[in-house]
Amino acid sequence: MDGRAEGDGRVYQAQGDQHISEHHHHYGAGEAAPAPAGPDSVRRPAIGRTPVVLRDRSEVLERLTASVTAGGGEVLVLHGMGGCGKTAVAHAFFQSVTGAQGRIGLWVTASDRASLRAGMLAVAADRGAHDAELLAARNGLRPAADLVWERLDRSAEPWLLVLDNADDPQILRDGSWLRSSPRGVVVVTTRRAAARWWPGAELAHIGVLPREDAAQVLCDLAPESGTREQAAEVADRLGRLPLALTLAGGFLSHQVLDPWTMDAYGRHLEEGERVRLIDQGADVLSEENPRHLVGRTWQLTLDAFEARGLPEAVALLRLLARLAPEPLPLSLLNRPEISAVLPQTRTETALRALLDQSLTELIDAGTRCVQSHGVLLDSVAAATPPEKVAVLDTTAARLLDAAVPAVPDAGPYDPRLRLYAPHALALLRQSREPGTTGDVLAVATRLAVALHRTGDYPAAWETSRTAAALAERTLGSEHRLVLAAHSRAGRALFRLGRYEEAEAVLRRVRAVQERLFGGGDPDTLDSGHGLQLVTGNLGRREESLALLRDTVEGRRAALGAGHPLTLRSRSSMLAALGADELADEEGGALLDLPSECARRLGPEHTVTLGARHNHARALTVLGRHDEADAGIRSVITEYDRRFGPDYPIALAARQLLARIEHQRGRTDAAVELMRDVVARREAGLGPDHPFTVAGRRQLAEFGAGGPRTAG
Repeated sequence: MDGRAEGDGRVYQAQGDQHISEHHHHYGAGEAAPAPAGPDSVRRPAIGRTPVVLRDRSEVLERLTASVTAGGGEVLVLHGMGGCGKTAVAHAFFQSVTGAQGRIGLWVTASDRASLRAGMLAVAADRGAHDAELLAARNGLRPAADLVWERLDRSAEPWLLVLDNADDPQILRDGSWLRSSPRGVVVVTTRRAAARWWPGAELAHIGVLPREDAAQVLCDLAPESGTREQAAEVADRLGRLPLALTLAGGFLSHQVLDPWTMDAYGRHLEEGERVRLIDQGADVLSEENPRHLVGRTWQLTLDAFEARGLPEAVALLRLLARLAPEPLPLSLLNRPEISAVLPQTRTETALRALLDQSLTELIDAGTRCVQSHGVLLDSVAAATPPEKVAVLDTTAARLLDAAVPAVPDAGPYDPRLRLYAPHALALLRQSREPGTTGDVLAVATRLAVALHRTGDYPAAWETSRTAAALAERTLGSEHRLVLAAHSRAGRALFRLGRYEEAEAVLRRVRAVQERLFGGGDPDTLDSGHGLQLVTGNLGRREESLALLRDTVEGRRAALGAGHPLTLRSRSSMLAALGADELADEEGGALLDLPSECARRLGPEHTVTLGARHNHARALTVLGRHDEADAGIRSVITEYDRRFGPDYPIALAARQLLARIEHQRGRTDAAVELMRDVVARREAGLGPDHPFTVAGRRQLAEFGAGGPRTAG
């Protein structure tokens, strides 16, 4: 058969069974068929804005340089959270190697399969692959990765290959794209921190910058905007994250009509939406790249979680974003209360995913913790759908509530308690719903009580006063919970030796509570108990004793005779009364209080132990020194066992023992005891604290000087 076709016509001639595949490619008039897509260059890094000067990073650059000096064959992985400067480090190393050392530099973007494949085939072409080989590899007729590495192995010149933004290592694995070669060194930048993704490679973590170097980055970019110290303050607010520093410096350096100082920028960071302000430093003339914006760089990872069927990782990160960028005890996340946000059984998987993507890290802060960067958390919080915020806040509040002791007791220092404080305060800063705010404030106040009862008075004061101030915005200044938090702050001020400030706070709060709730309200009585401690230590004994009597009677009426708070106030009477008063108080029954406490609360209860302590003081006042001596020694033994010798009430017990020893004529023993007490108080409270000063005064009364110093 003869056939003829013209124009776009086709003629087929066949004998037997034939299978014909047609491929149609349509181009406009005068257009040539496009070449396969690929990068414009693999000899120049395809990155955005680079630092004016790379600050810090000297240690990792030295290690990278050593790998080149050794010849080749190594794979080095730079890992860290988005925005920490991994690409900047790789770029600085690339420039050094291709400049001074004359090595061939090859740069491939490995953020997705298409970019990686096109870039690596361009590397093969650069290293001498023929068009036919490249066409066969592109069409799947020969293994593309084998072609690339064959050409790299046969390279006449030594080389450096950078695989940038390799945040999905599976892409590298699928085609066996990541290999080593004696002719060169491979550097990978990635957010994936798990060693299992990088067998045989050496891993180097890239974190945030040291404070001084972070400040210098801002000064490099905006030298006219402020001093080094002002830059350091701004750097701290930015968490010393290189991407955030670069954007902030870009913003400051490009203001023309109304230039901002670093101080002004820092104030706006505190007052406004931090992420939006930072991202204003991006170059508006440049193509928008999510990796170059703090508000979007981590969204890439969250999208990947969703695509990989890990929505619980997104949920966990959103929950963390309601809290603080401070160490968070892992035990807080391993609770059933988390189930409202993600299944508790999936928390481990979610956390491992965040760790693997460098979105959080494990640290030891006295207990095992996770910690995430503040700018990251701000970015995630800003992008959290509004309809999810309520359940996230409620869940965070319930987790904190479950972690803080329901009835805080005296005890040794617990590092976890202080770690919870910034998270409760961060949740209060974000919460605007009255119910949730009230719940979190109640937890924060209870946490302050727990801190107080472990002797951590500075943290107790800071937690309670800050929580009250934050909650006032939503609840108002006369809300019961706000007043209770202020009252707790006053109690902490007393323990810090700031008596006048403590009296002012407690007197003001008690007056409002009395007006709103009545004098017999438990909260009013609690403030009254604190106020009597202050006035007593200020030397106003009669006022203090009157307040204490009112508190005892009020608590007996409101809470009952057997309530621990009622018994605690009665125990304070044992420490406040003179000899004649002790005999008359409650018909002499007050001296039987330790037995009553043991019967009602148990012999191990802290209130029972405190009653025994104050009972020994009462026996001393009554001149019954042998009984007082035996009683206080047994109390000291128990204090040391439960709290340690530096605990405040343990030192108070030793001071009482020293007084007893002195009254019994054992001056040397009394002096030795008091010297130890004063030395420990100076170390724990400072030399000017009233308790320390009182100890030195008692030591002087014993006829001795201050603590002996080594020499």
